[in-house]
Amino acid sequence: MAHIHAAAFHQSRPWVADEFAELLANRFIHAIGDTRSFALVQVIADEAELLTIATHPDHQRKGLARKIMVEFHAYADQAGASRAFLDVASDNDAAIALYEACGYEACGTRKRYYLRENGPNVDAIVMDCRFHSN
Repeated sequence: MAHIHAAAFHQSRPWVADEFAELLANRFIHAIGDTRSFALVQVIADEAELLTIATHPDHQRKGLARKIMVEFHAYADQAGASRAFLDVASDNDAAIALYEACGYEACGTRKRYYLRENGPNVDAIVMDCRFHSN
């Protein structure tokens, strides 16, 4: 996961293997995906959160992230979540388009949340999506 994350996130600090190991030790956190693309998600009570999603650059633009989002929603819905949250860098147009296509809408902003090594920090757009079956 750390390898894929590092390849996919070159504008800001990627997560390292120890961070993934610590997260995956938490019983509320679930991994979805494979060696090309993955997501870490959390479901607590009736809320789900997309913690991170990454696709290796060699496999981007093939629908893998969209497939993972569908799997995330099915998992969260089955676990009893009625709503999902995520945040995305305001300059990540491809991710924003993906999330909007999956039913997410902006509901807030975290000013200068994402640190950029070679430029100013970037706002995070907080997005949410409600599930219909709950």
